[in-house]
Amino acid sequence: MQKIIVLASKSPRRREILQNAGYAFTVLEAKIDEAVRDNLPPEQAVTEIALRKALYAKKHCDAADAVILAADTMVCADGRMLGKPKDAADAFSMLKSLSGKWHTVYTGYAVVNGEKVTTGCEETAVKFRELSDKEINDYIATGEPFDKAGAYGIQGRASVFVERIEGDFFNVVGLPICRISCLLDEN
Repeated sequence: MQKIIVLASKSPRRREILQNAGYAFTVLEAKIDEAVRDNLPPEQAVTEIALRKALYAKKHCDAADAVILAADTMVCADGRMLGKPKDAADAFSMLKSLSGKWHTVYTGYAVVNGEKVTTGCEETAVKFRELSDKEINDYIATGEPFDKAGAYGIQGRASVFVERIEGDFFNVVGLPICRISCLLDEN
């Protein structure tokens, strides 16, 4: 029998990654507070948020035998966690701080199958080339940065900013599908 997979995410990028990997699933957006405790390391913060999303979806899901999948992504640069920008000035500040530097993208994930809960975190290092203020402002004007951690989408127009990547590309997009597929196949 085919497992019912429920993706606890409103991210169109996570949906696309899961769909392209051949999974059939439904979406149940987790309406949770994504605030994290102060001084929590980024890998713990994203994992905690992913687990909260998964548990919310489990509680609100009609199918008791569903496998719930949730994820949360955050960018960390110079010890600062960068979520989604609040406005254009915040997006500019984030992108300027990433210019010419390495940063780490963390995606925490949670898979809940009945009473079995599996959580973890994937890390990917990304290096941006030097960006001019004009490039940053032109990118912000596209509107693309506003629903993305760190104010950029590696799969979109910001792909031209990326000089180098070490790790899972799909993790930067928002779902480390290689790791997730192994977990879904186990559950």
